[in-house]
Amino acid sequence: MATFFFFLLSFLICFHLSSAEPFIGVNYGQVADNLPPPSATAKLLKSTSIEKVRLYGADPAIIKALANTEIGIVIGAANGDIPSLASDPNSAAQWINSNVLPFYPASKIILITVGNEVLTTNDPNLINQLLPAMQNMQNAINGASLGGKIKVSTVHSMAVLGQSDPPSSGLFSPSYQPALKGLLQFQKDNGSPFAINPYPFFAYQSDSRPETLAFCLFQPNAGRVDSGNGIKYMNMFDAQVDSVHSALSAMGFKDVEIMVAETGWPYSGDSNEVGPSIENAKAYNGNLIAHLKSMVGTPLMPGKSVDTYLFALYDEDLKPGPGSERAFGLYKPDLSMVYDVGISKSSQTPSTPSTPVTPQPKPTATGWCVPKAGISDAQLQSSLDYACGQGIDCSPIQPGGACFEPNTIASHAAYAMNLYYQSSAKNPWNCDFSQTATLTSQNPSKYTSLKLHLSSIAFFLG
Repeated sequence: MATFFFFLLSFLICFHLSSAEPFIGVNYGQVADNLPPPSATAKLLKSTSIEKVRLYGADPAIIKALANTEIGIVIGAANGDIPSLASDPNSAAQWINSNVLPFYPASKIILITVGNEVLTTNDPNLINQLLPAMQNMQNAINGASLGGKIKVSTVHSMAVLGQSDPPSSGLFSPSYQPALKGLLQFQKDNGSPFAINPYPFFAYQSDSRPETLAFCLFQPNAGRVDSGNGIKYMNMFDAQVDSVHSALSAMGFKDVEIMVAETGWPYSGDSNEVGPSIENAKAYNGNLIAHLKSMVGTPLMPGKSVDTYLFALYDEDLKPGPGSERAFGLYKPDLSMVYDVGISKSSQTPSTPSTPVTPQPKPTATGWCVPKAGISDAQLQSSLDYACGQGIDCSPIQPGGACFEPNTIASHAAYAMNLYYQSSAKNPWNCDFSQTATLTSQNPSKYTSLKLHLSSIAFFLG
């Protein structure tokens, strides 16, 4: 009985700790004519584990609706605002007076982005005005005694990189480096993040081989070795983010934090588009969230998760371009999920079954799915991300969870692989994970946390 209560207590602790993810946000675009009212959106966000929301503007109705929710809010000044912000400090002060002071601190504004993908407009006047606009915005924040509480940044396209493959060779395009030097010095001085928009979806569109799709979707794959440092990458997201880190390091700004301002995958598109589908979108976003929750980080920035804003909360039905541009939403205008990526708090809550649960037999002769010997941590991490992205509960192996220790990738992978296998039809191929796992008849005692958890489940199931 003591084992059962330990398991129950551990489960409740795990659930509590997994209910919010401070590094996961979502983009809230408004190029649409069918969006629900801001109050309904605020209620929706509170029902999820999302802790931050990024607006492209500063819609007062939305900012006000998010008051007292503790949801961090990123607001934006448009590219068209940059000339006046740059030329007149009073314009920046008025912007703060209109868009921040009436709502802060009840509405938890944490960041102001000045412009969106300004450098890649290749408009020299606008580019030259960007830094003065950011400086004036920062001075206005300081003047309102909010310095250090609200940061100032700008958002960049991945096209600011002139070189990104392999990740260790990442460099900013020479034509953008003069402007970036000033922007990065400003961001270093003020502690604001370098915001970037990596999209593995677009990488797949330019290289639509099956192995590239698995690499982009965090699914088990052979990996790709960085020829510069020998590191094996198991997913495109890490490769793209690390290429930005390398580019920052090459310019002497390796300590400037990276923020992923946008990333996502469309669930639908035109007939001639490669990649959009419900299955791919669910795999990308679900596996990305699992990867971020694991706190494993990237090969060049291990042990932490970059702040990442998923694109997007809703479809934007008025956006121009191919069909995929209007199909990135996680939720429909009626507030129902397009597909489930595990961010709804209700989906994390154990439901009471309407019919009695049939006791399951204890594991049979081939009942445990564990990592094979000699598999690299990078391959195991890929398998771990894949398993946790398939709807199983991986909260016990997150920091603070009952099964977090021993804190090794092998132990966490063993937990996830076996839980995935036990939740499946228990066919041999459910314990393959691109040949990184195997079935065994022996309780895998070397994975201490797994043994404890499985013993508890066995006791509970009788």
